Amino acid sequence: MMNDSPPRPARRAELLAAGAAAVTVVLWASAFVSIRSAGGAYSPGALALGRLLAGALTLGVICLLRRETWPPRSAWRGIAVSGVLWFGFYMVALNWGEQQVDAGTAALVVNTGPILIALLGSRLLGDPMPPRLLAGMAVSFAGAVTVGLSMSGDGGSSVLGVVLCLLAAIAYAGGVVAQKPALGTASPLQVTTFGCLVGAVVCLPFAGQLVQEAARAPASATLNMVYLGVFPTALAFTTWAYALSRTTASRMGATTYAAPALVVLMSWLFLGEVPGLLTLAGGVLCLAGVAVSRSRSARAKDPGAAVEPSPEPTRGSAR
Repeated sequence: MMNDSPPRPARRAELLAAGAAAVTVVLWASAFVSIRSAGGAYSPGALALGRLLAGALTLGVICLLRRETWPPRSAWRGIAVSGVLWFGFYMVALNWGEQQVDAGTAALVVNTGPILIALLGSRLLGDPMPPRLLAGMAVSFAGAVTVGLSMSGDGGSSVLGVVLCLLAAIAYAGGVVAQKPALGTASPLQVTTFGCLVGAVVCLPFAGQLVQEAARAPASATLNMVYLGVFPTALAFTTWAYALSRTTASRMGATTYAAPALVVLMSWLFLGEVPGLLTLAGGVLCLAGVAVSRSRSARAKDPGAAVEPSPEPTRGSAR
């Protein structure tokens, strides 16, 4: 066995997956600022459809340039489910929910998503639940709660808004767990492109609203909508799929807990929203929890464990 000297390709794969996850989290955090800007001119469904159309167009061009083929039949179940739940339903529910509740409440409810991913991943995919992952998620969730509580009180909350945010979190978790098996037989670009197309089809009933609102929306709102499609959707969902294909759904879900800390920083820089000490403390907890969840014990230095592929069969069943 060659455990004494980790092969360079394994180390390189680990670094690429970590870099892809970092790109995803940064761009998803930036989406908060853009949604705040575009949401004043576009309704939830129209904003979701416009974002998905921009993303699908960008991904389609990339697929043509790379000469990507049609996804294999075995991947379509996961692509379709993730497209409906994550690209379609999640985006509409989240946009709508954030109009009904204050930012703190939305952050608290939506951040149950990584916990649901861990539970579903363990149950349906056989993902391991090592103590460090569980401890890191607990610390990060405490940080998300702290950030949420510090942001609460600047707006109203409604039962409808809480339910919508909870449904968004459930759809997010279900979409991630459905996407994971599809990545066993299809490329990250294929899974993302066709998932985005499925989501756009689901949101087509909002086409009329999108046309009407685009005609009178300010250019800044429309540019933010296009930005959401090109970067937080086309690019970030692809880098997410790339990283997810090389680790477990549970660990990837835990990584997204870095987003609240980045949102606090970006809101400070771009919106002039100076965070309080409680908000900053929550952000630090979120980042600390992610660091713990992604760390490995001293005995887990096997290069095969670095990339941490899902323990279920790599090819085959239910794919």
